[in-house]
Amino acid sequence: MEKLSYQVLERQGYDGYLLKEAPEKVLQFGEGNFLRAFVNYWFDVSNERAEWNGKCVLVQPIAPGLAKLINEQDGLYTLYLRGRENGQKVDQKRVISSVSRCLNPYEKADFDAMMAVAVSDELEYVVSNTTEAGIVYDPSCQLADVPAASFPGKLTQVLYRRWQAGKSGLVILSCELIDNNGKELLKCVNQYADQWGLEDGFKKYVNEECTFCSTLVDRIVPGRVKDPAEAARMEEANGYHDELIDVGEVFGVWNIEGPAWLEDKLPFKEAGLNCPVVPDVTPYKKRKVRILNGAHTGFVLGAWLAGFNIVRDCMQDETVRGFMNKMLNEEVIPTLPLDKQDLDQFANAVQDRFNNPFVDHELMSISLNSTSKWRARNMPSFLEYVEKTGKLPPCLTMSFAAYIAFFSNDIQELNDKGLVCRRPKGDEYLCSDDRWALEFYYEHRNDSPAELVHAVMTNERMWGRDLTQVAGFEDTVASGLTLIRERGAKAAYASCL
Repeated sequence: MEKLSYQVLERQGYDGYLLKEAPEKVLQFGEGNFLRAFVNYWFDVSNERAEWNGKCVLVQPIAPGLAKLINEQDGLYTLYLRGRENGQKVDQKRVISSVSRCLNPYEKADFDAMMAVAVSDELEYVVSNTTEAGIVYDPSCQLADVPAASFPGKLTQVLYRRWQAGKSGLVILSCELIDNNGKELLKCVNQYADQWGLEDGFKKYVNEECTFCSTLVDRIVPGRVKDPAEAARMEEANGYHDELIDVGEVFGVWNIEGPAWLEDKLPFKEAGLNCPVVPDVTPYKKRKVRILNGAHTGFVLGAWLAGFNIVRDCMQDETVRGFMNKMLNEEVIPTLPLDKQDLDQFANAVQDRFNNPFVDHELMSISLNSTSKWRARNMPSFLEYVEKTGKLPPCLTMSFAAYIAFFSNDIQELNDKGLVCRRPKGDEYLCSDDRWALEFYYEHRNDSPAELVHAVMTNERMWGRDLTQVAGFEDTVASGLTLIRERGAKAAYASCL
């Protein structure tokens, strides 16, 4: 079977949207599954709906990468967006044509090509997703390196060359999953400008003429199709061989922190895409952490004890789904600073996302490091609810009892892999968390529910405070833990409804 290319699609009579030639307006550091299912998708749709007429040049952030495969396929790849939307199953396929080529800057010719793009009159944006470890200042990097080892070092090389050529400033859209990603990237670039002794004019250019945007990305991207039989069926249906098939969930939002003029400059608003430009992404990160991530941590530990294994099955159970929805709608959303309609829409989408028929999201994978997760994702909602209402939130309180139950249910042993417990139905499971937290639960394995709850709540290393100071919390959690052990976690969740 022939490899995907414009020529192959033309011979097939492909009638989907394609844009073969267009100016290269984006220099993108990162060529992996996430950016191709996210950023390159948004720009591709903008070409179709808003006549943006632009292409993205991809750059491998590290030496081994996908440049050869991408270039062999003319920058084309097939993207499947799959999941649920408004309760309906969605399975969309689109050939993405917003990528022109991919460069490997660790080869001298491609480094020179990257620098040629840097001085292009057509270039407007730099986009990056170089993982959480990508935005780091590495003092070993030098201006003369081909290329600088760190991503911020490479970006400084690109911007310096552009400034030397007298070209206009760029918009930099950072997608790495760290707080204030754009601000941290700018900080690194300024450090290199100082280290390398670059001119004051360049520093002014970086800080005043370039626009570094912190952004918040939200789309689950499983990437490759894992089932060989399904991959073969896709290839047969497509009629071509695609080494770069990508799969993401249908839901997606890209919150971009930037000045008001940027919303009109970017093509996304005109294309009707969910990529709002906002003055501050912090409330949107809080929304994601408290609702999406907080929902996971809030219900999965009890659901696991109740016998569930994957998220989708939980969403098809009236009790677990009802517990999650009550927690979000009545306890979490009232503590958040955004418009209620916006929050309700986001929470409603969470149920669709968790009920994705194409993703088997295992509860045990979500359970990793649940101590720090409950503290970061759920405790702020819990404390703000108490402060606001003077009452305990029933579901979040039971969620905390379920957290304790998960780490203490019929403890078998503590070994070098983790804490081994046993579910009520008899199968063993491995708790993975900070070693000191696992040792704590093992040491308290013979405590009564009341003793264990008191020990957990007074462990300030876990929570940064003594939670027994929250009126009624200790007794209520002890009662919840007893209920989980005597009647099961599902009965405990039902008691909150």
